[in-house]
Amino acid sequence: MYYSEELIEEVRTRNDIVDVISGYVKLQKKGSSYFGLCPFHNEKSPSFSVSRQKQMYYCFGCGAGGNVFTFLMEYENFSFVEAVKYLADRAGVELPEMEYSKEAKEKADLKASILEINKLAAKYFYVQLKSERGNAAYTYLKDRQLSDKTITAFGLGYSNKFSDDLYKYLRSKGYSEELIRQAGLISTDERHGVYDKFWNRVMFPIMDVNSRVIGFGGRVMGDAKPKYLNSPETPVFDKSRNLYGLNRARTSRKPYFLLCEGYMDVIALHQAGFTNAVASLGTALTPGHASLIRRYVQEVYLTYDSDDAGTRAALRAVPILREAGISAKVIRMDPYKDPDEFIKNLGAEEYEKRIREARNGFMFTLEVLARGYDMNSPEGKTAFFREAARRLMEFEDELERENYIDAVASAYKVSRESLEKLVAKTAVSSGMAKPVERPKKAEGREKGKEDGILTSQKVLLTWMIDDVRIYEKISSFITPDDFTEELYRTVARLLFEQYREGGKLDPARILDHFTEEEEHRKAAALFNTRIRELKTKEEREQALKETILRVKAYSIDYQTLHLDPTDMAGLQRLMGEKRRLEDLRKLHISFD
Repeated sequence: MYYSEELIEEVRTRNDIVDVISGYVKLQKKGSSYFGLCPFHNEKSPSFSVSRQKQMYYCFGCGAGGNVFTFLMEYENFSFVEAVKYLADRAGVELPEMEYSKEAKEKADLKASILEINKLAAKYFYVQLKSERGNAAYTYLKDRQLSDKTITAFGLGYSNKFSDDLYKYLRSKGYSEELIRQAGLISTDERHGVYDKFWNRVMFPIMDVNSRVIGFGGRVMGDAKPKYLNSPETPVFDKSRNLYGLNRARTSRKPYFLLCEGYMDVIALHQAGFTNAVASLGTALTPGHASLIRRYVQEVYLTYDSDDAGTRAALRAVPILREAGISAKVIRMDPYKDPDEFIKNLGAEEYEKRIREARNGFMFTLEVLARGYDMNSPEGKTAFFREAARRLMEFEDELERENYIDAVASAYKVSRESLEKLVAKTAVSSGMAKPVERPKKAEGREKGKEDGILTSQKVLLTWMIDDVRIYEKISSFITPDDFTEELYRTVARLLFEQYREGGKLDPARILDHFTEEEEHRKAAALFNTRIRELKTKEEREQALKETILRVKAYSIDYQTLHLDPTDMAGLQRLMGEKRRLEDLRKLHISFD
């Protein structure tokens, strides 16, 4: 849902950024700003500043910055809309109700009702665990060395031996049989009639990122099959798009996730202090899981079981994670089967050591691959390197591919040049690359040069925000249309408007314009572009002039390239711009 800019601005202005961030970071006032330890990277000296005047934050160490919405999106991993709703509730601002079609309203009502039922069921299971009926289940959890604090934190419970107890309880609360069935909590057959989906099981509530109960996992007490049972797919539960423990791991502040196979592994790791552990829900890792993980971290440590099944699961997960832009490492669990057993026997310090020693995901796949070849015979080694070359070829980024070729050549004692040639030959023979040709004259600008121009545009915008005098110096030469990147152009237009209106420069308000998460983060980054420190006024003046010249010259070339050949008025205008560019080269820009 989208809210008007006026409403978003009201929510922002009603939530002072210093007050909000003080709830997360201990701040001390120094001059006109507040400083504290950055919550986005590890540091010993405070470099994280918050300005009440600008209603912006910025870290001089890692470059994180933005307004109060940006902070919540980065710290809590909220979407923009979630951040607006959170701050609106905090400030008592009433947001308009979302308008639904009849069909959409029915779906929304059904989801809300299922979430209510799940919450009630979770409480019921928890009470059962603490009752006399739950003694065996409670003893089982204590035997697994879980503390009462951990049991409560994860909301663990028990579904007793009476197979229709929960059903009767929910019916007594006024919920219909059909609704309870749609929540995945009951089943029906001719022999037994209506009966609970879960009975005589230790219960693990499954929560979404907002800590709402969306489903359950149950571990049987006894020898019945299956040992573990999960809720079926429901309107609120899609196991391929949710992760167990994510509601807690997302706020761990660690730059990576520990990806496990089971509930008990996640719980054991959290209890041991590894609060960034998550697990897929009784299914192999999917692209949906990877996309979800990518919202929070860019690195994953796979801590799967050490048996053959766990190894195969890790082999499947590595390319899925890489496809999503996530680097993967594999933690060795031997001589124990899983993290739960490992922690119990060797402790948290040894597990931390295993994390430091984790193997690169791609190199791990090659280690496993090599087991299937006779590496002592020339034929076997040749076949292995051909398969390794095929896999190396899948790295689209040239620098990344080159680095992995270096690593493989070093690990397997083979000439780097010969391996590189094999990769190139494999690419050509498979049709994924053309034979090398003599390079032809390139048309247009190289990507690297264009990226440099975008950096110049970012620097110019940052300068304009940092120093109000810059607008006066450049407004006769530079317009918002000179910023060729659409997002930069929009920021420039809003910035120029604030200057022209003669009001107070308010960069925090400009960020309100960008409600899509990715756009908002990119716009926030514009306000915090690192500028090389310039010691003298003369150096600053010269750097500003060179930046303006680069931005303007590229703008003229860009517009010329995209000009309609029949647009004579446009051509004359660009010719005039070129003449003015020559005048600009001779101009002295002073900060006096």
